[in-house]
Amino acid sequence: MTGSSPRPLILIADDQREIREALRLLLKGEGYDTETAASPAEVIQAVTSRELDAVLMDLNYTRDTTSGQEGLDLLARLRALDESLPVIVITAWASVSLAVEVMRQGARDFVEKPWDNTRLLSILRTQVELGRALRRGERLEAENELLRQEGHPTLVAQSPEMRPVLELIDRVGPSEANVLITGENGTGKGVVARALHAVSSRASRPLVTVNTGGLSETIFESELFGHVRGAFTDAKADRVGRFELADGGTLFLDEIANISLSQQARLLRVLETGEFERVGSSRTRRADVRILSATNANLADEVAAGRFRRDLLFRLNTVEIPLPPLRSRRADVVPLAELFLAEHARRYRKPLRGFEEGALAALLAHPWPGNVRELSHAVERGVLMAAGDRVRSRDLGLQPAAAPGGSVLEDLPLEDVERVLIQKALARYGGNVSQAAHALGLSRSALYRRLEKHGL
Repeated sequence: MTGSSPRPLILIADDQREIREALRLLLKGEGYDTETAASPAEVIQAVTSRELDAVLMDLNYTRDTTSGQEGLDLLARLRALDESLPVIVITAWASVSLAVEVMRQGARDFVEKPWDNTRLLSILRTQVELGRALRRGERLEAENELLRQEGHPTLVAQSPEMRPVLELIDRVGPSEANVLITGENGTGKGVVARALHAVSSRASRPLVTVNTGGLSETIFESELFGHVRGAFTDAKADRVGRFELADGGTLFLDEIANISLSQQARLLRVLETGEFERVGSSRTRRADVRILSATNANLADEVAAGRFRRDLLFRLNTVEIPLPPLRSRRADVVPLAELFLAEHARRYRKPLRGFEEGALAALLAHPWPGNVRELSHAVERGVLMAAGDRVRSRDLGLQPAAAPGGSVLEDLPLEDVERVLIQKALARYGGNVSQAAHALGLSRSALYRRLEKHGL
């Protein structure tokens, strides 16, 4: 549901056809959609197969029975199925004791036959609004639990290598296309997902993130689709799944390559139809979500190896956004470090003014095998260890590496070897360009040209 609220759907349950028809015509004139049921079995079938806004039900369904026991038993079953569903009892055999028992069993109100149209419509309107508010409350509570976070990281992308990423976000973000974000661990795939959601027409609705790689076979369906009370041993209450939470918004499936083939089949079905059932329920639900997914694996290789379904890849990969590693976007290292410095200094209440030159040189020289995530952790350590108003090189705790990604120089292209040697020289001389140039046998201007070439 992405636009205005749909017309309320009311189930009318009575064994008399003329009663069902009279109520249907009354509610139709007031803007309600209706379905009808003539027996308790039909009521259960309707409640478990679709989402209703309220039930108007009689208590007696067997001819010559006036005890109301059938209706009381049905009320108990409805309450077990969905506690938030408003049920209004309407009966010709009214008494104070019966009314008390009906309310004790979970009915929201009690109306006598023949009914007063104005009173009945007033009760129904109130209970529909209350039921919808309760369901919104359930979703908001689940959203607050799942989506609470300390901030929304800014997408820092000043380097030329990130321009294609920004262009794709601008072009694809406002669309409804599913997007696959690829790149090494720690490159900021989650930040790109948030940027895509922020520029979409769904920005006012939730962005729900789920680490699919961390879900076991036993909880996969419960996490994504929800469950009803009693579905399994620990299911002590109904739970809203991630697809329902993201209804009208965006669902971000991280580490998508790590899910099993059986999980892939379950996911493919909901992506194709938008339909799913909570664990333990036969009621089919629908969710209108845009899917963003991310992986550090090569899904084409996974498909070729038989570990990933080709049809699921097609569903996820309408557009792919590949993220370059941090070592390939050196112009972003310092801006990112300054952003993290401000965030961590604020978090730890430390009045830091920036980095010393040696620290900046160390940041530029480091190969960052852990990418942006490693940079954030290094700066956080620097903030904690800083004794003055600036972060020093030793505060960062960076371990020198032979080459980007842990490779040896002999395994690298000539251009990468040059970059590594320049980084080492800068780190050795604390960022002093003149001394680094002398050690490398270059003029100062020649070194500056290479610094610009390598984004340093």
